[in-house]
Amino acid sequence: MEISNTVTLTSAEQEIDALVERARVAQKRYESGATQQRYDMAALAAAWALMQPERNEELSIMAVEATGLGNVADKKIKNHRKILGTLRDIKDQSTTGVINDDSASGVTDIARPIGVVGAVVPSTNPAATPTNNVVNALKCGNAIVLSPSPAGAKVCERLVRYIHKELEKLDHNTDLVQMVPLPSSKEKTQRLMEACDLIIVTGSQDNVRRAYSSGTPAIGVGAGNATVIIDETADLTAAAEKIAASKTFDNATSCSSENVLIVVDAVKEAFATELYKAGGRILDPTAATTLKEALFQGGKLNRHMIAKDISLFLQAAGVSVEDPDSARFVVLPATGIGEAYPESGEKLSLAVAMYSANNFEHACDIAREVLNHQGAGHSIGLHSKDDSRAMVLGVSMPTCRVIVNQAHCFATGGAFDNGLPFSLSMGCGSWGGNSIDDNLNYKHFMNVTKIVRPIAPNEPAVESIFEQYWATAGQ
Repeated sequence: MEISNTVTLTSAEQEIDALVERARVAQKRYESGATQQRYDMAALAAAWALMQPERNEELSIMAVEATGLGNVADKKIKNHRKILGTLRDIKDQSTTGVINDDSASGVTDIARPIGVVGAVVPSTNPAATPTNNVVNALKCGNAIVLSPSPAGAKVCERLVRYIHKELEKLDHNTDLVQMVPLPSSKEKTQRLMEACDLIIVTGSQDNVRRAYSSGTPAIGVGAGNATVIIDETADLTAAAEKIAASKTFDNATSCSSENVLIVVDAVKEAFATELYKAGGRILDPTAATTLKEALFQGGKLNRHMIAKDISLFLQAAGVSVEDPDSARFVVLPATGIGEAYPESGEKLSLAVAMYSANNFEHACDIAREVLNHQGAGHSIGLHSKDDSRAMVLGVSMPTCRVIVNQAHCFATGGAFDNGLPFSLSMGCGSWGGNSIDDNLNYKHFMNVTKIVRPIAPNEPAVESIFEQYWATAGQ
């Protein structure tokens, strides 16, 4: 009896396969006879599709209306600065042909495209994240297929339309940039993960796990729960102002927004005063309990409070604060850490938990426990005049980034005044279950072929290698 190995595909799977095949055809044409100028101009075209001021405003308005997350003014700033920073990072970078030729080692590096990139993008940044991915993909000679969250799908659809208009000016096949057809579904996203050559996932940790198990090379990023230490040497006014600016930007949609503050007791009262001046309102025990009951419901965050303006946030919580006209965010005094204390995790809202520490060492212990509960690998912040303490965090914490004396959400994803690559996707290393520990950037969107030539032999004597070991342990 003959057994058939034929697998019957659903109509949704067939639709995705056809879309990816069109992307492959477009990518081969794009790669054929490629020059760096071709790749650079295409990347600029995709960037201008969002950065053009009228389109930026339109897409920012659409994003807030469609998702209910964040605010228009900050999304416009984010869209502009994130893409401008990405363009700064990739300017003058070689991504095709020979990118390094080392005569000493005899190795020549040749940049090659990956092929078709699939990118799963979140509702929190439905324009900036996909544009960042498209710019990096085109810079390295790839085609890309976007899979937006259902809430942000219409925004992504409009963005892709504008990218196509810009690509047409360069006579490029618009199949270089596509999105999963509406309506969005997990089935379509899963098929994209299986059909493309590389999958990039920002957002849902469920999607990250599915990407890693899809059989396709995958780059996923971990969950945020930015934890920040304020020690006794800190400039308390500057720290409070930076935390307030970062925490309230786009109503805390960023995975890098401060979620936990750990304040050394010696400056706790003085820092509370500075927080108040900056718009932070520390809740009393009764108000804190009421707000927590409203924000955390059935193990999930209340969607009516996520990334909402402070007035709507407080109204949904049923909580009032002193001097509400100048209030910008609330502070939840906290002691416990773990599943029973949801305030110790990511809140995606204008609320931050605050812990007290006896000293810097105690603050480190609290931070480590918080990150091991949620946010391992992502980032930790420090406000201090003692730079040696940053090194302590760097060698002892489960984190890939130590952000020193900076507004966390502006710094973690790259800034014009720090050296991190601009990105909206932060790899969290092994601590966060990720394959990268860097900010996602153009280098992750290309293959490198190495030509290896013979050189003069460099074989050491066994004695020269083991000399120190033998002197210590004997032969």
